[in-house]
Amino acid sequence: MVQAGATIAGQAHWAHKGDVKLFLWEKRAPVQPARGTILFVHGSSMASTPAFDLPLPGNPDASLMEWFAHRGFDTWCVDMEGYGRSSKHRDINCDIDNGADDLKAATDYIMKTRGVEKFLMYGSSSGGLRAAKFAERHPERVSRLALDAFVWTGKGSPTLAERSKKLPQWLASNRRKIDHAFVQSIFTRDHGGGAEQSVIDAYAEAILALDDSVPTGTYVDMCSKLPVIDPAKLQAAVLIMRGQFDGIASTEDLLDFFARLPNPDKTFAVMPGIAHNSTKQINYRISYHILHSFFTQPEPIYRG
Repeated sequence: MVQAGATIAGQAHWAHKGDVKLFLWEKRAPVQPARGTILFVHGSSMASTPAFDLPLPGNPDASLMEWFAHRGFDTWCVDMEGYGRSSKHRDINCDIDNGADDLKAATDYIMKTRGVEKFLMYGSSSGGLRAAKFAERHPERVSRLALDAFVWTGKGSPTLAERSKKLPQWLASNRRKIDHAFVQSIFTRDHGGGAEQSVIDAYAEAILALDDSVPTGTYVDMCSKLPVIDPAKLQAAVLIMRGQFDGIASTEDLLDFFARLPNPDKTFAVMPGIAHNSTKQINYRISYHILHSFFTQPEPIYRG
């Protein structure tokens, strides 16, 4: 572990999925070998670095990647196709399945470049759906899977009930416009006051510097195709992170999913005082603590 506040330099990488270029961002643990390799997976409305490596003046803990790198982990994130610095030339809506393909290409690259065999994965919102779909397809690559702001069937979700009213709009276009008001709404739709306005403004600025529109595929999937994940197919240890005020899923929906997970190494955590987008909330340290505990939990030993 390094002295608190010391900045860890990031390194840009590029993976390829056919003619699609995927931007990867890496921050390595200062002391090697690392305790593990974390791949962070972003949601529907932003690219990866605003979500996971957003510096804020006066807050050395603002970057999730930096925080974990200081604690001995190699950290990576990737812009899904259609987001940020990754390719946007294909006329597709970049749905959950496509995101899982992106993660296959990203992990191929990381495994070849750094010799990684298994990943710790964290996905937020639709990033959790992408990460879970990848873990279904490639269980040999995922040791521990953290699903934050996750949704299974969508039953009882006020967020998806409201969003579904715009389903014809999502179906009519492969992209949707975003602006500052849109980013602001992520923090106010469920429970106001959960994030500092200065954080929301910095987050919006970082998002909009990379994208003025985002793909609609995950919106279509979440409004009309759930469930897209079969819990019985997830072999990894799983953490479900549920924000107290998050409207993306009901507690009952998530507990039903949790009960069907086959691996007994599983955790369900409610984050008090937190709505959607936990790592940008006033109580973000709660989400950091829960995630760190899960990623550092000893593997069970079975005898007899």
